[in-house]
Amino acid sequence: MTDEHHHRPQPAAAGTGPRLAPLREDGWDPSTRELLAPIPRDADGHVANVFTTLVRHPGLFRHFLPFGSHLLRDGRLPDRTRELLILRTACNTRAAYEWGRHVPLARAAGVTDEEIRRVGAGPDAHGWTPADTVLLRAADELHRDARLSAATWSALAADHDEAQLIEITMLVGQYHMVAFFLNSAGTRLEPDYETETLPPPDGTGSDAAEGAHGDA
Repeated sequence: MTDEHHHRPQPAAAGTGPRLAPLREDGWDPSTRELLAPIPRDADGHVANVFTTLVRHPGLFRHFLPFGSHLLRDGRLPDRTRELLILRTACNTRAAYEWGRHVPLARAAGVTDEEIRRVGAGPDAHGWTPADTVLLRAADELHRDARLSAATWSALAADHDEAQLIEITMLVGQYHMVAFFLNSAGTRLEPDYETETLPPPDGTGSDAAEGAHGDA
């Protein structure tokens, strides 16, 4: 059985749906079922739209999943650190889907609702600890400059080992890549997550205009 399926995208009328629709479970072939089998299902029993859309490129999906799963589940960064970096990246890329899916993970990692709201205001907002400020600044610098400044690298190095420093840059890069895909494909946030609204851009770390829940 071939590992690749070639689906020519069907044009969607403006505002009516995603550019690439998730594959419905009743249409999964055995190869697709194998690829999606390791993905934990949501409370409603469905696999998240990000995966059922990305699996339209099965060869890429097969290699993407272990890397993304390692960063999310088995990385060297504390859970709270990881989720703050992801949420700030979601703000910077205006990735409403990424934001909506990661707010619950951030709460589970100990990020408070007040802090979640404050992520949208950026690293200079009142109330951050020095350690949190440098994390958010790192996400902004990587988004804006594709590199960490000497000052930010030095500040991060005071609290993180070499592997963690590498992982910070790779994590932010990974979630930029995922945001590019989600925003371009118009992937819709699942109804159970739609209450988690992406904060408005703060004018410092975010350059792009906002879309509604990943709508193209």
